[in-house]
Amino acid sequence: MSDFAARLATTINVLEKIAADFSPAVFASSLAAEDMVLTDLILRHKLNIGIFSLETGRLHKETLSMLDRIKETYAYEVKLYKPEAEAVNSYVQQHGLNAFYDSVEMRKECCRIRKVEPLNRALFGNKAWITGQRRAQSTTRAELALQEDDVAHAMQKINPLTDWSEDDVWHYIRSNNVPYNALHDKGYPSIGCEPCTRAIQAGEDVRAGRWWWENPESKECGLHVVDGKLIRIKSV
Repeated sequence: MSDFAARLATTINVLEKIAADFSPAVFASSLAAEDMVLTDLILRHKLNIGIFSLETGRLHKETLSMLDRIKETYAYEVKLYKPEAEAVNSYVQQHGLNAFYDSVEMRKECCRIRKVEPLNRALFGNKAWITGQRRAQSTTRAELALQEDDVAHAMQKINPLTDWSEDDVWHYIRSNNVPYNALHDKGYPSIGCEPCTRAIQAGEDVRAGRWWWENPESKECGLHVVDGKLIRIKSV
């Protein structure tokens, strides 16, 4: 068995175990390449794992179009969670629409309103959540574990693609005709909100286009952070 085949088999086994042992469980999809791999595996194998996405109000049109493509391909509708309108309006009125460029603090507050708070609602009542994070994505994820004890949400957090490379992701997508975000063909390996994401240059880190004006050590939106630190509390 090839290394990739072994990694794929392990990932399927992990997902099956999540569905069996941690129900109800949900997958937080950003609708990017890694997450389309997991979406395909979950739906192809008919696993009892819900899929949701955070509709921040600042996503690219190409990202939003993935919702229709998933529905057309898999006959499945991804559940959306949006930020509270009052919180968004208050932030914009006090600081400006694009205040996240002004400081790390302002950027993280925008992420908190548009992503972290909706995530908390999406995770409520579940026993585990799944992400498409990989160690190879950035320096902030170099020590990523397969399974973590997410104390902040009182549940398990599982990263089935921990050991997958960028080549693994695209090999799976092309081999299985998985739909993917058109921005990936335009130099966007990692995709977030439109004003906070740019295309990268050859040789750059795959997440170099996320919050490109900040230092690499601060490039997390808060979904995986507690008290300013990455949730790497306890590997299971």
